[in-house]
Amino acid sequence: MILITLALGLTVAGLLYLSMIWNFSYWRNRRVPGPKPKIFTGNYPNLYTMKRNMIYDLNDIYKEYKNKYDAVGIFSGRVPQLLVVSPELAHHVFVTNFKNFHENALSRLTDEKTDFLISNNPFSLNDDKWKQRRADISPGLTSVRIKSVYPVTNKVCQQMSEWLKNQIRLGSPEGINAKDLTLRFTSEMVTDCVLGLSSESFSEKPTPVMAHVKDLLNPHWSFMVLFALVNTFPSLSHLIKLRFIPRHVEEFFTGLMGTAVRSRKAQLATGDFHRADFLDYLMQLGEKRNLDTRHLLAHTMVFLLDGLETVAGVISHMLLSLGRNEVVQERLREEILAHMKDGHIPFEKLNDLPYLDACLNESIRLFPPGFMTSKLCTEPIELPNKDGPKFTVEKGTVLVIPHYCHMMDEEYFPDPFAYNPDRFMDPDAAKKFRESGVFMAFGDGPRMCLGMRFATAQVKACIVELISKFNVKVNSKTRKDNLFDPALIVAHLSGGVWLDIEARQ
Repeated sequence: MILITLALGLTVAGLLYLSMIWNFSYWRNRRVPGPKPKIFTGNYPNLYTMKRNMIYDLNDIYKEYKNKYDAVGIFSGRVPQLLVVSPELAHHVFVTNFKNFHENALSRLTDEKTDFLISNNPFSLNDDKWKQRRADISPGLTSVRIKSVYPVTNKVCQQMSEWLKNQIRLGSPEGINAKDLTLRFTSEMVTDCVLGLSSESFSEKPTPVMAHVKDLLNPHWSFMVLFALVNTFPSLSHLIKLRFIPRHVEEFFTGLMGTAVRSRKAQLATGDFHRADFLDYLMQLGEKRNLDTRHLLAHTMVFLLDGLETVAGVISHMLLSLGRNEVVQERLREEILAHMKDGHIPFEKLNDLPYLDACLNESIRLFPPGFMTSKLCTEPIELPNKDGPKFTVEKGTVLVIPHYCHMMDEEYFPDPFAYNPDRFMDPDAAKKFRESGVFMAFGDGPRMCLGMRFATAQVKACIVELISKFNVKVNSKTRKDNLFDPALIVAHLSGGVWLDIEARQ
């Protein structure tokens, strides 16, 4: 009986092992080179332990293969992926061959029933739905509308300065938590500029908005378990759909959207209020398309997902870079002060400050909001592979474009770990880098970030306010290298960014 039980156990273990590795021949059968995958984790050894950020695993593969191939085959668990190591091929994926790769892989992981907001975000939508959403949102994101809320932006900047001066008076040996500061800023910006409400982020008793912002993309342990199952057993993706945004967060923002609409209608009824902001546009669209509150909120997700956490991260790491580089900070301050009028930069001048643009681009290069992009092959295509044979990318294949690897390659950016804004001082530098596939700040091609102009206006206004009124230094609590938090897929310095800030006389 013991021998039979042991034999059955060994048989089950053997079958499980075979089921785990049987797909590992996928790329070899297609004559695509790549590193040998490991059971359970594939080519992401830290996928589940999260001892090291996954972008470093990809960077190891990138450096090994970049001189010989345009793309290599890798595995996320048992799921085959194509790692794009050539920036030229990356540009083809986003632009030249867009029709073959016009969907993002995120669309396969969730659906409306499981996660209504993420599945209705432009980043997740496919085909005609994406085109319709882009057509819906783009007219609400014109420079005219962004300019119309610029006075609100300046008001929020002033509130931030007053809050910061109070924190300086209170004093703390750990300094200022840059992420807390910038999340307060973006929470107030988005709720006011987009919804016409106030989150009271810089008051002693802020509304629950900021707390829910922190939970917006904070995955529960159950999410990680389901994600692991889908990567280990790909066929389960047809049965298991992931919820990225917690239900209580979705319910909160749905209620907030309803409050914003009711408040705006009450204001309009008085006849003495009009602001051509995004909510104004969205309510017109809602009447035209008969959209309920939940669908109106889905249309604002481009702000909630891109304009809160992501923008806060960009600002905090830009402050880190400037705090580490006193010469760069002073040069930027001189440019800002030379163009200030009545305590702020006029909107028309905000995009006409070359060194500010250069500082922003260089900061994004070092701390990109997204390390990588995962695209989905929607139409088979044959691709060359440098020293290797041509191969066909089949429909449904996930392509991983590791932007961080390209942006930290000394072949394209000498001394890549140095913060050197002069790389971007040529007026066309950012465009040239983007078109060559080595610099990706807001994506490229038709699916470039819709909220790019609004996001950059937020970042620039915040930096202008802080650098013109404060001296920024890095607190000793902040690590001196650029090691990323291992548990996140967006760039966050491990341990956080802590700053010593003092008011300028």
